[in-house]
Amino acid sequence: MINTIIMSFVIKKGTPQDISLIFDFICELAEYEKLRDEVTATPELLHQSLFVKKQAEVLIGYENDVAVGFALYFFNFSTFKGRACLYLEDIFISPQFRGKGYGKKLFRELAVIAVERECDRFDWAVLDWNTPSIGFYKSLGAEPMDDWTVYRLQGSKLDGLAKEAGELE
Repeated sequence: MINTIIMSFVIKKGTPQDISLIFDFICELAEYEKLRDEVTATPELLHQSLFVKKQAEVLIGYENDVAVGFALYFFNFSTFKGRACLYLEDIFISPQFRGKGYGKKLFRELAVIAVERECDRFDWAVLDWNTPSIGFYKSLGAEPMDDWTVYRLQGSKLDGLAKEAGELE
């Protein structure tokens, strides 16, 4: 007799009960990206941002009821197109579960959400050194935006600029 193991993969929308799991995935992703020291999020802050202020949404992928990865996304807006766009902030599949098509399934689900919500496009950023992810994204048909450079204003520089407006002390 041959033993056959059937893997089932299910995607669920993140709920407030998933905060610890979401936080753990964020930390695992940060470790992978060699940015763990930059994580200042806490489960409490994530709960407030995701489920009270509803600033972003989360999908969680499960293999046989074991959480194997997540995608965190939100919506921005294209002034040129006059429509919302889905922005994928992070996607992560735990290393031991990679190569099973789960990342692709999460991307497909995000594409469905983007189309259902009439988004004009679906964007994300990737670290330049992350060649495995770049290869994966290209296999989906994604194209790099070579003409654009991402800029960031954060921390004391963000606070300083806001204070220059005279509205913050």
